[in-house]
Amino acid sequence: MTEQDLWNLDPVRRGALAQELLRALRSHCAGSRAEPRGSLARGTADAYSDIDLAWIVPDSRFDDCVAAVPGVLAAVRSVASLRTDPDLQNSRKRRLLFVEFEGLPLFWRLDLDVFARSVAGQPGYDQGNPAARGDDWSRPASALANAVGAVKSVLRGEPQAARGLLERGFARIGALDTVSGDWFADITRLAEAAAAAEPARAPLAGRVMRLAQHHRAGLG
Repeated sequence: MTEQDLWNLDPVRRGALAQELLRALRSHCAGSRAEPRGSLARGTADAYSDIDLAWIVPDSRFDDCVAAVPGVLAAVRSVASLRTDPDLQNSRKRRLLFVEFEGLPLFWRLDLDVFARSVAGQPGYDQGNPAARGDDWSRPASALANAVGAVKSVLRGEPQAARGLLERGFARIGALDTVSGDWFADITRLAEAAAAAEPARAPLAGRVMRLAQHHRAGLG
């Protein structure tokens, strides 16, 4: 890995990674299906788009496949972090995983939606079901994801979306702060506040601040 790898937003590179991940998921579980979702599937992805994939597995293999995800992904590329959407942590037929890889742009997070085949045609399955919700969730890590999203939104010319992401990020960690519209300063303060709230997130916060610094000209 080189420093340049962190800033190289060539969509061809991201597409190649997505195809490797799809092959690895399909190969791991016979009878499963893995496919792109979101902007990658629609052909509307830009340089900042993340990697949205769905993995549909036999119902009888659901738990085994979810447990295997870290190893399957790590065989393709080293995993820096993996989090589970708390709204689906205890779902028996669906999980949504957020994955960051070593040596890749922070924009290119993998959002992997794992479905049991019996509910594959229900994209909102278990959303809002209290029994599916878990509590193993880092609010500072979520706030840092909002900071990355805010950088992306500003670079896309979507300041209102950036403002909303930052406001929710500060609220998520209980920080009494006001978004000023000085995007670099706002994003940096959110990253610092997240690291202060959970020191274990300091390395990720540092990456977020480096991201903001790298794109400072585009942040205005």
